[in-house]
Amino acid sequence: MAEPTIGILGAGKLGSTLARIGTSRNIPIMIGSTHSVQDLKWVIDTLAPGAVSATAADVVAQADVIVLAIPLSHYQDLVPGDFAGKLVLDATNYWKEVDGTHNDISDFNHSSSEVIQDWLPEAKVAKAFNHMGYHDLEIEVDRHPDVPRAMAFATDHDDIRPQVKQILTDFGFDPFDLGPLRFGLLLEPGSPLFGEAIPRPEFAAKLDQIYDSPFGQQVLAARGGRIQ
Repeated sequence: MAEPTIGILGAGKLGSTLARIGTSRNIPIMIGSTHSVQDLKWVIDTLAPGAVSATAADVVAQADVIVLAIPLSHYQDLVPGDFAGKLVLDATNYWKEVDGTHNDISDFNHSSSEVIQDWLPEAKVAKAFNHMGYHDLEIEVDRHPDVPRAMAFATDHDDIRPQVKQILTDFGFDPFDLGPLRFGLLLEPGSPLFGEAIPRPEFAAKLDQIYDSPFGQQVLAARGGRIQ
C-alpha cells in the first residue's frame, strides 16, 4: 500500500520544519501557502528538498492528509467543502503576536481544534503537532531516535486513530492519545504540556498533575470541573 501523501498548509516555521522532517524520512510531502508556487518553490527547495510546492488548493485536493500549519485566525479562509472526507491534523494555536491580543476564537469551554472541526464538519480533525516548538521538533527527532518524544493528539474520530498514530510514528515521535478532541485544550498555550518535548513517562506524569497548575485551575473554574 502506498504511503499517504502529507499535505501541509502553511510554509512558515512550523510548516517548513514538518516538511523537512517528512522528506528526510521519505514521507511524500506537498506544501502550499498564500505565496505563489514559484516563490514558494524557491524557499522549499532550499529548506525541505524533495517536498512538492503547490497551490493551497492543489494541496487540499491531492494530499491524503492535511496538516494545518496556518495562523489560527485564518481558519475561516479554508473552504469547508474542500475538506470533505479528509484527515486533518490541526497544528494551529492561538498566538497573540499573530492572531491578536484578544482571543475571540476559542476559550476554556471550546478548544481551538473544536473550532476547526466545527468549521470543517465533513473532515476528520485531530489535534496534533501543536504542543512542541518548531525548533524542538527537528532537534528531538535527531537527538533522541532511541527514546522518541511524546507527541500528543486528540480526536473525536476513532476510525482515524490508527492512521494518526502511524503518521506521528513515521515523523519520529511517540504518539500519545489524549482521547476526544476536547482534551486537546490541555495542549494549548498556557498549559504545562505546551512546549514540552519529553518522553512518554514524563509527559504522562505532567498530564496527571495538570489540574494542580494555574492553567488547570482556570480550566476547572471555567468548566466547573475536569474535562470529561
